Amino acid sequence: MAAAVLALPASADQKPLWEAGIGVGALVLPDYRGSNQTRGYALPVPYFMYRGDFLRADRNGVRGALLDTDRVELNISVSASLPVNSDKNDARTGMSDLKPIVEVGPSLDINLWRTGDRRTKLDLRLPMRAALTVESNPKAVGWVFSPRLNLDVEDVAGFNGWNLGLLAGPIYQTRKFNEYFYSVAPQYATASRPTYQANGGYAGTQVLSSLSKRFKSTWVGAYVRWDSLKGAAFEDSPLVKRDQYVAAGVAIAWVLGESAQKVEWDY
Repeated sequence: MAAAVLALPASADQKPLWEAGIGVGALVLPDYRGSNQTRGYALPVPYFMYRGDFLRADRNGVRGALLDTDRVELNISVSASLPVNSDKNDARTGMSDLKPIVEVGPSLDINLWRTGDRRTKLDLRLPMRAALTVESNPKAVGWVFSPRLNLDVEDVAGFNGWNLGLLAGPIYQTRKFNEYFYSVAPQYATASRPTYQANGGYAGTQVLSSLSKRFKSTWVGAYVRWDSLKGAAFEDSPLVKRDQYVAAGVAIAWVLGESAQKVEWDY
């Protein structure tokens, strides 16, 4: 996560242009935001770092730097959600399955503050992403805007190499996006699940904390996320069974190779 400007660092670190590896992660997530059923997932975790002038992949995610000044970056933001088998979710039984979703769009990242050595940084991030289903014939399912404050702390509490990330902010979703997850069409209505038409607008707030460290040939990371749907435009949907929850995950990856080419890197 990220930062702002008090002074430029004396010098940037020399790091490999790219690093690659593979690992495994474990996640505990609700079926969808607002579901009261959670599941555990064990997933392969690709480890890839790329420190290019345009394409970048690091602990802040995969992004393309469309504009990069000392205070402002215009990046490409990417997010995703897992599929939901409605027959395994009590609230959605008999309804269509939810396909996996990928979200892609621009993010204006504004550097608000940082220490002189850039080890502590605060950013305002303004991602606006279009959502598409992942299937043979992808469908557009609306837009997501999630402004957030993003704090990164390197060598947190004096522990060398440990990186702490804190993120918090509201979420806004278009009517089409909320309809996909929270509307109930007449053909799916039951005595306990009345017809419902979701509206667009405020979609709750998320707070996330992450911790990671790169060792010589391994990387470890963990995160905890608190999610609240109180006051959301679709809070009264019969598919919303709880208005707040906690999700978490851990991962370990082994670094298998890196480039001989070095680049200056101070992010």
